[in-house]
Amino acid sequence: MFRIDRKDKKTKARTGILETAHGEVKTPVFLPVATKGTVKTLDFSDLESLGVQGVIVNAFHLWLKGLDSVKNAGGLHDFMRWNGPIFTDSGGFQIIRKDFDFKISREGFVLKSPVDGKKVTYSPEVCMEVHSALGSDVAFVLDDCPPYGSPTERLKESVDRTTDWARRCKAMKCKEQEVYAITQGGIDAELRKRSGQELSEIGFDGYGIGGLSIGEPRDEMISILEISVSSLSEDKPKHMMGVGSPAEVLESIANGVDIFDSAFPTRNARHGTFYTQKGKFDIKKSGFAEVKDPLGSGCECFACKNYSTSYIHHLFKEKEMLAYRLLSIHNLKMVLDLFSRVRMAIRDDTFPVFAEDYLSEFSA
Repeated sequence: MFRIDRKDKKTKARTGILETAHGEVKTPVFLPVATKGTVKTLDFSDLESLGVQGVIVNAFHLWLKGLDSVKNAGGLHDFMRWNGPIFTDSGGFQIIRKDFDFKISREGFVLKSPVDGKKVTYSPEVCMEVHSALGSDVAFVLDDCPPYGSPTERLKESVDRTTDWARRCKAMKCKEQEVYAITQGGIDAELRKRSGQELSEIGFDGYGIGGLSIGEPRDEMISILEISVSSLSEDKPKHMMGVGSPAEVLESIANGVDIFDSAFPTRNARHGTFYTQKGKFDIKKSGFAEVKDPLGSGCECFACKNYSTSYIHHLFKEKEMLAYRLLSIHNLKMVLDLFSRVRMAIRDDTFPVFAEDYLSEFSA
């Protein structure tokens, strides 16, 4: 269940409460990506100390390797030792990646199993069975996500298939789970409208906005985002799939998005990029070898309270695993603090000013 608490007077930004079987989630919210059941380099005590409200796991990746261990544990929460809300993505986005050789049909995704090489089909029905076995709080239906630049005919096929699969997924809905559909349509305005309208007619607990931030120009992304959100019921939660950079987050919140997930903070940390309110920096740069201050001025994360920038620079140069953990903690803290400040700004009716000031300082 989702309720809207406060709406910004000048934008579509709003705060809300999403109730799940494993606790309430205050929105707008950021969910770290725990693709295969873990947020890379971190454990769940790290996430708890950072104030993470929930995580998102990839159902497709877990299905590929087999679910026996998860089932034996009684579901993801006990398996992962995480008692907060868990979202499970369907894995439809994987089709635009190079990791798998898919064939798409009305039945679903057909591919060779990486475990034994046998041909397997990941259908909407299989997807929902996986969600049920995992026992997540929120499950996303299987969608067809075409790459950026796909021709109109391919986009039409994607929308038709996504609607068909969504209808089949809803028929398999597990009563213990909230189920979200995912809109598609590329950067075609009419197809985006149609996708949102068709999925709304079927009726879901919430809606993801998929197939954006995958290569299209930023202004096109924002334009299509506006269209996607406006085609969906206002009282339902909106989830922007795979977006975590501050500029895109703030633009999306201004257009009515409530939930975000991205590997942005942890993936960048593993590549040596860290973030402060002044922007992004490369910890590998030689200039950080003599910096005795923490990564971020005023940052209260574990890394900043206990270590200097020069020490973390040293760890990264030496390829020590601790470097990846510390940078991940710091980056995740920066993103979570942004969302906390956003929620406060919306409640105080200062969101537009806050967003402008934040991006002005961040870009400096």
